Amino acid sequence: MTKSADTHCPYCALQCAMTLKSPKGLAPASEPGSVPVPAETAETAALAGGFASPAAPLLEVSGRDFPTNRGGLCRKGWTSATLLNHPGRVTEPLLKGADGVHRPIGWDQALAVVTTAVRDTQSRYGKDAVGVFGGGGLTNEKAYMLGKFARLALGTSRIDYNGRFCMSSAAAAGMRAFGLDRGLPFPLADLDNAGTILMLGSNVAETMPPFVQHLKGARDAGGLIVVDPRRSATAAFTSDGGGLHLQPLPGTDLTLLLGISHVVIHEGLTDQAFIAERTAGYDAVARSVNSFWPERVQSLTGVPAELIRETARRLADGARKGGSYILTGRGVEQHVDGTDTATAAINLSLLLGLPGSLRSGYGTLTGQGNGQGGREHGQKADQLPGYRKITDPAARAHMAGVWGVPEETIPGPGLPAVQLLRSLGQPDGVRCLFVHASNIAVASPDANAVIAGLRSLDFLVVCDFFMSETAAEADLILPVLQWAEEEGTLTNLEGRVLRRRRALQPPAGARSELWIMARLAEALEAPSTYSEDPETVFEELRLASAGGHADYSGIDYAMLDRGEAAYWPYPAGSTGTPRLFLDAFAHPGGKAVMTPVTPRRRRTPAANPDPAAKTMTLITGRLLEHYQSGAQTRRVSELLASQPEAKMQIHPAAAAGMGITEGSFVSVANERGEVVCRAELSTAIRPETVFLPFHFAELESANRLTEAATDPISGMPEFKFNKVWVRAAASPRLQPQLQNNVPHLTEAS
Repeated sequence: MTKSADTHCPYCALQCAMTLKSPKGLAPASEPGSVPVPAETAETAALAGGFASPAAPLLEVSGRDFPTNRGGLCRKGWTSATLLNHPGRVTEPLLKGADGVHRPIGWDQALAVVTTAVRDTQSRYGKDAVGVFGGGGLTNEKAYMLGKFARLALGTSRIDYNGRFCMSSAAAAGMRAFGLDRGLPFPLADLDNAGTILMLGSNVAETMPPFVQHLKGARDAGGLIVVDPRRSATAAFTSDGGGLHLQPLPGTDLTLLLGISHVVIHEGLTDQAFIAERTAGYDAVARSVNSFWPERVQSLTGVPAELIRETARRLADGARKGGSYILTGRGVEQHVDGTDTATAAINLSLLLGLPGSLRSGYGTLTGQGNGQGGREHGQKADQLPGYRKITDPAARAHMAGVWGVPEETIPGPGLPAVQLLRSLGQPDGVRCLFVHASNIAVASPDANAVIAGLRSLDFLVVCDFFMSETAAEADLILPVLQWAEEEGTLTNLEGRVLRRRRALQPPAGARSELWIMARLAEALEAPSTYSEDPETVFEELRLASAGGHADYSGIDYAMLDRGEAAYWPYPAGSTGTPRLFLDAFAHPGGKAVMTPVTPRRRRTPAANPDPAAKTMTLITGRLLEHYQSGAQTRRVSELLASQPEAKMQIHPAAAAGMGITEGSFVSVANERGEVVCRAELSTAIRPETVFLPFHFAELESANRLTEAATDPISGMPEFKFNKVWVRAAASPRLQPQLQNNVPHLTEAS
């Protein structure tokens, strides 16, 4: 008899609903006798090279009807089960020897090694010498427990997560304007009836393809407006009367938004009643955009003045007639002024009266699978569960009561991700690091410096199910569960809490991170309690979140299993909040706050030392076939075959001047490192700009070039605007060892 489990995709925050079925008739994973994932054999691993997929996945994937995806899945979702019995799976704890080789050890020894490393490090350097780096792919239960484990079992303030690279600027802007941060403060299906949608810095056609069905109404009305330096797959939807494509110079999105706001104000397109009744700060914002008239903005951004005016008019017309939405993504947020850019987008939405409406709004598109829930319950350096500030005495008292510890036991705020990584191995920095659900060796800005930091640590523990580039640097790798092997909850881009259900038994040697934290807490004689049962942890999370911004206290597994929609805040006794701000914003007094912002000067880059190279602007982003650092998708043969390597996209006119042809090798370098890859010629990109995907490693790792400069408010790194030196190059196989090159990382046998 074929068994099945209804769950959600392990990749992006759209969290497409899917059903997993076993063609082999596996018993439910919760019952005795479940069939385990086959163990890896040395022969299959060698043949696969650690990256090829097995021929027959254990589970069959089918799309399931759900409001976000309506039965659809992208290529990543359809192939997601392939990795469950991948021959490169890590299924035993692996300890690195003096010779640099990882060898299997038992769990008792592994836990003892970690416990000793923590105690030795803290006895020599203090509590904060142990750090934790989490991830937006962890379930709510694991994210919550990781924050608790760090602060109570380890006693450290040094915890942050990779969401700092993803959502932090949008979150900071949302808190500043609305007093609350939820990616989409309305159900995604609300977009279906919009007449106008302005989308800035997001290529949903490739990053979350089932999303595009929600753009159809605006496109049919000619009201889809896409802002992107590239003519991306999403921007292409604006052709044939579908809308407008605004193609600004990289790093000028804030200026463009100020120009659109200038038109809205000076052409009398504002919603004056809304501004008067529901906002504060209008006069200062109106004064701040006076100098950004369309012709001046055209000279700064490259976007024609008439397109700027047309955008403002269409947004205002849509708000009056059929609904307008403004949506932002990482392209405008991953900058040193990302918070101010997101704030400018929010200001524009408030000028038009969009937020808090039944048919209009502002939202930001969460990226990682649990990017929303992962930032709410304690992984961030400055937050406690429920989206509480760690410096708030009332929040600290509440958490002390839930955890049953004295308030002074809870450490204060730690360091945001870039600062945390910069401190690795430093005299007063982190000397022992735990990494969960993050491949920081590939995904972090200035990746060469991060790898050097990892290598300078006294001890590195990585929890993973594959030998990622970060795991390869670890002193100890702890094998953990994959998505279809665990129970839990996640929160999608709408703020809707969803159930993840186990479909099969994990390998005998893999363990849940909840189990690992519970065992280590016991060994470290930590205060409070640490359960390995996800539902028990969720019950504690409910108590911890009660009364906070992200209140989950009215949600339980039973209601989620019944299929009830659960949008936070969901206080006990309520019915949840699908649409935020209908009556009031979350600031005292109930008004949204408009904050004037202005572009800031960026650091002057180093001079180009290579007369054969041309200085250009690098932007980075995703491909349809891959996800994040590629640690998973580069191991799926169908996806890798379609996009097997990084390619630098460059305009033919720019390429011709440097002797670069389609498919030829190019060097992309700056003072931080060098990438060597093939060129892809395309008129879809601006002539002074090049694009690299960030899914690849080693010589193709785009983050060898990105700068670790950060937004002063959010701590977001500057991923989307970096100066590089581009020239033609020989095949990397024919080149001498590159400066700052990272040695090839191989799978442990």
